[in-house]
This record gives sequence, structure tokens and C-alpha cells, in this order.
Amino acid sequence: MSKKKIMIIDCGISNIGSVAHALDYLGGEYLVSDKKKDLGKVDGFILPGVSAFAAAMENLNSLDILDELGKQVLVERKPFFGICVGMQLLALDSTEGGLHKGLGWIEGHVIALQPAANFRVPHVGWNDVEFDHSSIFFHLVETGAHFYFDHSFHLQCSKSIIVSTCEHGGTLTAAIQKENIFATQFHPEKSQRNGLKILRNFLNYVEKQRV
Repeated sequence: MSKKKIMIIDCGISNIGSVAHALDYLGGEYLVSDKKKDLGKVDGFILPGVSAFAAAMENLNSLDILDELGKQVLVERKPFFGICVGMQLLALDSTEGGLHKGLGWIEGHVIALQPAANFRVPHVGWNDVEFDHSSIFFHLVETGAHFYFDHSFHLQCSKSIIVSTCEHGGTLTAAIQKENIFATQFHPEKSQRNGLKILRNFLNYVEKQRV
């Protein structure tokens, strides 16, 4: 029986190489594409992002894939994993460089980091995270695990979908989970062993979904 396939969405703002390398290491089946025709051929999606919110949305809109991607994720219920800006894009909007509309898949807003004194912006480097041990995406991740962050804006949303937080001059959303949608502010592809566990859990989740 063949493995299910992931599509790494290439919208021109992504750390494609690191994510693809991690999936190669884990033995995951994937394709890298920015084509609408490929959305229906796969079983799940990863949207990485390392750029500004507005540029990411502009690129996605220019690809003319958002309606079909929304159908695949919100209607067909295919698993979706957003990374860094890929998580922020799920929100209603962002104030980065003005007010910009997001995908609106979750009720949330992206705002600038305003940490207490002596905490630098951007937030770059390793941070311990607190997480919900019942979340399947943190399966086998040990208490006190740390992950790699690189961001100047953060997501504010309902606590009901937050499954992980970190402290950086205040409590920040580190990961969210809403049904088949999962996303992290940190970069699992850059977070060594713990990050690989997160990606493995996502691959396992995709494999368990009905055809």
C-alpha cells in the first residue's frame, strides 16, 4: 500500500529546502508545487513561510489557488500544517506593514511583538514551550522541549485552539490546532530532534485519515 502524499505549497516565501529535507529524512512522500491542479492529488498540505505576511498573501493570491485550497482543507478536511508565517496567514488579518487580510480560517489577529524590557525583537532562537500533552501533534515530545523561533509578529486567538505557548517577555502562541488544521510559530524543520517528532506526528496523522 502506497504512502499518502503531502504537498509543500511553494508560494515564493517558503523555506522549502529545509522542510523537504526533513520529510526526506522521515521517509515522507511529498511534492513541491504552486499549481492548483496538484491540490486534489495529495492527502495533506504544509505551508511554510519566512517572509512578511502581506507578501505571502500577495503571492498566494497571484497563484489563484486559495479557493481550491480552502475547499480541500475546510470541506474535504485534508490535514494542513502551517509553519511560522504559514500559521499567521490562517488569521483574519495582520497589522504587519499596514492592515492586511488573511485566509480567515481561524478567528485571530496577527500583531507586533511588544515584549517586556530586555527581550529583543525579532524573537530569534531557541525557546522552551509548554504544550497540551493530549494533542496528537506533540505525541512523544518530552516536557521542557525547546524549538527554534524567528518572528517579529505573533498570533492572538482563542485559547480553545492554542495547544502550545512560549514565554518571551509575555506568553505567546507557539502552536494551534483546530480539527484538521495544525500550525506552529516555531520552525520544526530547524528544531532538530523535537521538530522531527512534530513532523512525524503530522505524517502519521495524514496516514490515518480516510481515503
